[in-house]
Amino acid sequence: MNYQLDEIDKKILDFLVENTRMPFTEIAKQMDVSAGTIHVRVKKMEDAGIILGSSLNIDYGKLDYHFTAFIGILLTKSNRTHDVLKELSTIPNVIEASVISGKYNIFVKVRAKNTEDAKRIIYQIDDIQDVMRTESMISMEEFLSDKNRLIDAVSI
Repeated sequence: MNYQLDEIDKKILDFLVENTRMPFTEIAKQMDVSAGTIHVRVKKMEDAGIILGSSLNIDYGKLDYHFTAFIGILLTKSNRTHDVLKELSTIPNVIEASVISGKYNIFVKVRAKNTEDAKRIIYQIDDIQDVMRTESMISMEEFLSDKNRLIDAVSI
């Protein structure tokens, strides 16, 4: 379904990006439209695949997961990428995975409690069939993590 955003849709998205739990009635009040309008518009954007659901932002540091690493994964064969991704998805500490071009086949973001926990996870990744080698980079500080910040730049 090819859906064209308009100004009303963009405003609705702006409100939901700011607070995914904001009631439709509150959005409607601030936009001076009916709650039904908001509901119908959101449903259309969901059906079009623009809105994929809502999510929470979790501060993993407060749950004692202070260690973040990025791991480049080189495979024995590129055609094994899908199988390795399936194995990576079974490791809960792997919170992001991308198929990339360049030096590695896959790049993942990992959250761990400490270096010992990270080592365990890296060894678990190394043990996946067809993983030739990995290279780990430790995150010293996360400066920007906002998957929705691009919405402000989306032109209609």
